Amino acid sequence: MANHKSSIKRIRQTETKRVHNKYYARTTRNAVRKLNEVTDKAIAVEQLPEVVSMLDKLAKNNIIHKNKAANIKSQLAKRVNALA
Repeated sequence: MANHKSSIKRIRQTETKRVHNKYYARTTRNAVRKLNEVTDKAIAVEQLPEVVSMLDKLAKNNIIHKNKAANIKSQLAKRVNALA
């Protein structure tokens, strides 16, 4: 266990941020999965901007890497455009 007051506070803050980041990353991951499962193009086109926005927010806050967000967005756009 840490001895300094600042270390103890840092541990508390880190744990809070970890749980917060984990929640948003998990929520976005689930949204990406749901979008990948959609077979109707109209629904997919409607959901795509919401998921892209979620990914951009995660990348902006360094929860995921910006290139990873770009790769996922590219893959999703490709998949949505391929739907008949």
